[in-house]
Amino acid sequence: MISGAFSVARQAVQLGYLPRMRIVHTSHMEEGQIYVPLTNWTLYLAVIALVLHFQTSSNLAAAYGIAVTGTMMIDTVLVAFVAILAWRWNPLLALLLLGALLLIDIAFFSANAIKLLQGGWFPVVIAIASFTTLTTWRRGRQLLFQEMGNLTMPLVQFIRSIENAALKRVSSTAIYLTSRPEGAPSGLLHNIKHNEVLHARNILVTIQTAEVPYVADADRIEVIDLGHTFYRVFVRYGFMEQPNLPEALGGCGQKGLEIDLNKTSFFVSREVVVPKMTPPMMLWRELYFIWMLRNAQSASDFFQIPANRVVELGTLVEI
Repeated sequence: MISGAFSVARQAVQLGYLPRMRIVHTSHMEEGQIYVPLTNWTLYLAVIALVLHFQTSSNLAAAYGIAVTGTMMIDTVLVAFVAILAWRWNPLLALLLLGALLLIDIAFFSANAIKLLQGGWFPVVIAIASFTTLTTWRRGRQLLFQEMGNLTMPLVQFIRSIENAALKRVSSTAIYLTSRPEGAPSGLLHNIKHNEVLHARNILVTIQTAEVPYVADADRIEVIDLGHTFYRVFVRYGFMEQPNLPEALGGCGQKGLEIDLNKTSFFVSREVVVPKMTPPMMLWRELYFIWMLRNAQSASDFFQIPANRVVELGTLVEI
């Protein structure tokens, strides 16, 4: 169960449902052998609270019953989606078969529902807290990306605007991490605004998580020459993979873009979020999202970028 919790936490981070957190690889032989300190401490505190409250295993029986029957019911619903969307079953056949199984699961869950006040409330509270955390982070990130899009300009327009600008050129390479491929990164805009310099080569890197466990090395990197010393690079990982950006960028040479990491600076934007007077989601959820964002692992650590090559630039964003 503990190993499964580590794996699920890692995949949730990769898919954008949890903030970045420290992930430790414990084996040089097996890629899936990981340890997630935050998840481990969360489980530890939850188990201590469980023991202190219920005292004996017999008192825990009601919570166990709700957890098992609830899991059975949710699994049946998920299998129905997989059967229709992935296995391409006939929807009517899938609904008839899985609908019958769901009725049995609902009967079991209903029989245990009378024990909600006897301890069955515990897994329900855990489920609600987990669901709230996942959806709050996902929704907050969507609002943040939307607002960041309003603060920047289209990349093509930006490149045209600097063609005749009197900017000092620095004879090195700058890599800007950005999650919005269509817009100019805020780190690039801040660098030009405050330092009035432009590097000899400017590489805009977007890291994408594919909906598959692993991505083949041949499909890892995509390089697009935008002209005027600008390049767009897409780096793709599966949701079971741990990103290592310097290692991935080493493969750009095969795509015609040689990168010397010793002569490269990584510009990373760090967003500082404050709530609007009328926030688009409930204020407590927005404050929860801000707290998670503030305590998330830095992009440079998560993507294993050498600390001495990183420049962080802050951006104040209201959502």
